[in-house]
Amino acid sequence: MPRIPLFTHAFRKNPLPRLSSFFVCNQCLIGRTLPRRWPARILDLVQWRANSSTAPLKPLGSSAPSCAPAAVKTVPAAQHTTSKAVGYWLLASAASVYAIVVLGGLTRLTESGLSITEWRPVTGSLPPMSQADWETEFDKYRASPEFKLLNPHMTLAEFKKIYLMEWAHRLWGRFIGLSFVLPTIYLVACRRVTPLMSANLLAISALIGFQGLIGWWMVKSGLKDDLFAPGSHPRVSQYRLTAHLATAFVCYSWMLLSGLTVLRSRRLLSVADSRAAASQLASLRNHALASFRRSVLAVTALVFITAMSGALVAGLDAGLIYNEFPKMGLGLTPPAAELWDSFYSRRTDHADLWWRNMLENPSTVQLDHRILALSTFCAILSLFVYSRCRSVAAALPKSAKKGTLGLVHLVTLQLALGISTLIYMVPVPLAAAHQAGSLAVLTGALVLAHRLHLPRSLLQTLERRLK
Repeated sequence: MPRIPLFTHAFRKNPLPRLSSFFVCNQCLIGRTLPRRWPARILDLVQWRANSSTAPLKPLGSSAPSCAPAAVKTVPAAQHTTSKAVGYWLLASAASVYAIVVLGGLTRLTESGLSITEWRPVTGSLPPMSQADWETEFDKYRASPEFKLLNPHMTLAEFKKIYLMEWAHRLWGRFIGLSFVLPTIYLVACRRVTPLMSANLLAISALIGFQGLIGWWMVKSGLKDDLFAPGSHPRVSQYRLTAHLATAFVCYSWMLLSGLTVLRSRRLLSVADSRAAASQLASLRNHALASFRRSVLAVTALVFITAMSGALVAGLDAGLIYNEFPKMGLGLTPPAAELWDSFYSRRTDHADLWWRNMLENPSTVQLDHRILALSTFCAILSLFVYSRCRSVAAALPKSAKKGTLGLVHLVTLQLALGISTLIYMVPVPLAAAHQAGSLAVLTGALVLAHRLHLPRSLLQTLERRLK
């Protein structure tokens, strides 16, 4: 018996099929599947021809034109880029670091930082669970210089308050470490991020671990036996406190900028009109913005230095003296003999007189912080005026203009908080808000700098797509 042609089976079920059913173009095949009434062999044959690079599909012997509309050229989703979810995760991690900076400030202001005299990264995750455990921890604290010299009348109930404050600070630090390091291991091992982002994530993870070591190194400076000497004041070293805060600021800034970079890259590479995206970045090449961009970076560095001088003020309790503004005593500055006191020099030739007074003399440290704070305020106001110059204003993106104005608002609020904290002799709510404000001002400066940054590799990628 002769073999039945392939199409005979279809005509048996439907003697008069629609003529258009035989004419299918490539675009329609890709967009939809063929009706299941056709035999599987026909489907396989037609779809194979549609997907073949050497044999484009013809409408069964006909040369009819394609029935699909003309394809619109679109930019495919970005390849070899980091997922948008990673960007949001980085911003959430930065928010966690922001929170621990505020919590750390509260820990210092309530003098809770020396309540836990041991460093137990794993077993210290749980607080004392019984009365006997609390008594054991309290006995350890009673052997410390802070208890013997400053808090000899502290009760167990009062000790529990400062202990839980320090415990919460350390627990939040552990949470930040786990919530960042574990996803980093997954993302890097599975190659879900770019090589550059992998290096960034690994470096931030190492910095988080280093920050934990610095934290204990700082606490240990307040537990030394030489603090039992007469005239000593049990507190952590202002140098180590500044290093601890600086590391937190660097970690926060790194996370923030990395997250913003990922989100901007994804947004620009996913835009259908790559010409508009490239034009948006190319506008940052304007020569009028070069000087303004350098000014923003200088202001950002000044904000960071001012915040670190504030850490020295906190470490020396320098905010508890000269509680007036703008004067310091009878004049704008203390007497020169007080600013450059030889008491702080440790060399017979007094070669270290100037820098030790600037870093260890409470009067000089507070004056330094005042000068830096006012300089930062004036610099940001000058930056705002500079942004309104005709040549800069014409080239400045709208987002950067908003960022400049927002930075002015932040630094004005921060200056008001600083003066209020000083006048009212460092109340805990105002002092904590002042420390949070310093990181808020740095955030505003970093966001502004990021909006003005020209990612050349991203621009080159967009320009290659246009060729």
